[in-house]
Amino acid sequence: MSVSPALTDLSRLYQTEFVRSARAVGVLWAVCTLCFAIIQVVVLVQPSWIGTADTRHQGAGPAPPSGTLGLFEVCVESDWPVPDCRGGLSSLSPLPSFQSVAVLVGVSLWAVWTSVLCLCLFRFCSAATVYKICAWLQLTAGFCLALACLLFPDSWESPEMRALCGDSVGSFSPGNCSVHWAYILAILGVLDAAILATLAFVLANRQDALLPPDAKEVTTGLLMSA
Repeated sequence: MSVSPALTDLSRLYQTEFVRSARAVGVLWAVCTLCFAIIQVVVLVQPSWIGTADTRHQGAGPAPPSGTLGLFEVCVESDWPVPDCRGGLSSLSPLPSFQSVAVLVGVSLWAVWTSVLCLCLFRFCSAATVYKICAWLQLTAGFCLALACLLFPDSWESPEMRALCGDSVGSFSPGNCSVHWAYILAILGVLDAAILATLAFVLANRQDALLPPDAKEVTTGLLMSA
């Protein structure tokens, strides 16, 4: 079977352009995956999931405590520049009321860092297989992080929250406190995981079909005529 030189050049041009664009998007996806993994670490360790609202104290009594709270640590402002913190990630023991939330965030952290390590498999496995593995891991990370974000407000009725935010605290009611940037970052992480997983599936399917149908026929003809 003979193939004209014009169709051969067209096939090579399509292949070159498709491979270049796929590689560029793949590199961007890998960088965003690494950034998402770093964000997961920040979300887990920072005691800024909830904090006291900026309200002025009125009255003769003592001022209510002011500080922030995370999954592993409660920090209350003091006369010193550094807040007085209780707990911490070093003890590997989350606050009793947030143990399930901490476990879910930990599983999400494990899944996303495993997807980062799987990037090394590009040297040993097909790109489509690696993309699919990473996509499922990122879906797992996003699902666990979404569950953690849903369970966190349900755990607000705890001694730590009452001590920091007042007796009006209840499930999905923060009392005198409000959500802080770490919790908002966790919610954004859910959206980030969904976007990265979707992009990984798209890249995996694209690896199986880098060439358009016409160019595939040309490439098949080239192989048969070789």
